Amino acid sequence: MTRARSPRIRRRTKGPLVVLAALGALGTSILLMVRSGRRRGGAGTGPVRHGARASRNLRLALLGLRTGGSYARHRARRVFADAGRRGHLDTEFEMRTAEQIAETLGHMKGALMKVGQMASYLDQGLPDHVRTVLAQLQQNAPPMSAELAAGVIIEELGAAPEVVFAEWDPVPIASASIGQVHRAMTHDGRAVAVKVQYPGIARAIASDLDNAGLLFAGLGQLFPGLEHRSIVAELRERLVEELDYAQEARNQDLFGLHYRDHPYIHVPEVFHELSTARVLTTELADGVEWDEVLTWSQQEKNLTAETIYRFAFGSLFGLAAFNGDPHPGNYLFRPGGQVTFLDFGLVKRFTPGELEDFGEMIRHIVIDPVPARFRATVERLGLLPSGLEVTDVEVFEYLRHFYDFVEADGVYTITPEFSSETVRRIFDTSGPFAAIQKAANVPPSFVIIQRINLGLYAMFGDLMATGNWRRLAEEIWPFVAGPPSTPMGLEIEQWRRRRSETAPGGMLLR
Repeated sequence: MTRARSPRIRRRTKGPLVVLAALGALGTSILLMVRSGRRRGGAGTGPVRHGARASRNLRLALLGLRTGGSYARHRARRVFADAGRRGHLDTEFEMRTAEQIAETLGHMKGALMKVGQMASYLDQGLPDHVRTVLAQLQQNAPPMSAELAAGVIIEELGAAPEVVFAEWDPVPIASASIGQVHRAMTHDGRAVAVKVQYPGIARAIASDLDNAGLLFAGLGQLFPGLEHRSIVAELRERLVEELDYAQEARNQDLFGLHYRDHPYIHVPEVFHELSTARVLTTELADGVEWDEVLTWSQQEKNLTAETIYRFAFGSLFGLAAFNGDPHPGNYLFRPGGQVTFLDFGLVKRFTPGELEDFGEMIRHIVIDPVPARFRATVERLGLLPSGLEVTDVEVFEYLRHFYDFVEADGVYTITPEFSSETVRRIFDTSGPFAAIQKAANVPPSFVIIQRINLGLYAMFGDLMATGNWRRLAEEIWPFVAGPPSTPMGLEIEQWRRRRSETAPGGMLLR
């Protein structure tokens, strides 16, 4: 029997207002910081570095002030409108606000643009027209000029793109937070995708990360248990790695070797001789984008979700690595469950001990559920402080939601309500678990893996992904190592056996 939750209730202005509140609060803090910095002055603050950061911060501050002012005017107009007119005014305000946010963050690039990307698919409570506007940030942000892109190619590869490649398309096929992608043809006739990093993006990321300290410090007022400095340090380390395309190439090689000739998971080949720290050249993959997948049959959607699930958790437990930027713009799809995974800039590697910690949590909340043992585990890992005045059962019930779809051996549909509830469990402190939420922390090993809760499940909700997730999980969990549970699983098992024939020592790859 398919499990689902109660019908979704949309509060039309809630989603945009959450975005506005965050941007407005951060913008005001940044504006104060800029003013304070101007008063302090002092040595060591070069004009280029300070000017670029102040300009970027000021744009964000002005966005918060502009949208906040628009909301005040909107509320005033709404007071004098009848019920029918209010709905029209709400939609008009939401669209205008989303367009302002998309335009500003799209031009700013960097880490802040990732916030807009996440907003486009994260909260199912956002009105569809708002999500549609913000979805432009997934692949179609305003690109840099053809001349700038060519300049990066000259600096990195030593000649103009028309010389380095047999064919070069100056119009990008995708543009996102750190770079944009161009089609090209190598001199030996291979079709490739060339990712070119935006000039100056490293300075923009540095500015965003400094601002992230302000943002997380502010969140610390709402969530006193949050150790924001360690969170910012982890984000800084991962995002600095993402700026290095040579590191991304190594990440892509890691995943590509692990999934070589996989029947469902495709990782494009890297052309190292045409790649540097700011240019990444890979095999040009084909497939359709997310919007088209959403029009497919439910069976096709389920196959797509199964492949993404196997990739995310199979990589975590089988490769000790997690590709930490799961959003719809990073995939290409083909019918039958085949998925190409495109972006490997933000990858987190885990130690055996950290994987064992994840497994211990699963054992105590899913396989052999014991609230007292589960609480002891999350306290040991630093997710909750010891001595918090809540019961073991309350802790268990609060975190149980995140494992809900693998709890029982049966068919389960991951709905939009499930993913929205996931977001509320983390950020909304108005419910019955407020004491736990305010005391909760996110240790460094959990910062990037949290993108499963904040990204992966949102996509599955859009797909209404249906399957026996418990049996699928037991295939992947190494402490269970269950048999194949789906036709896809059987085909993957055959692939593993074929590969084991050439693996060192004849070991069966998992």
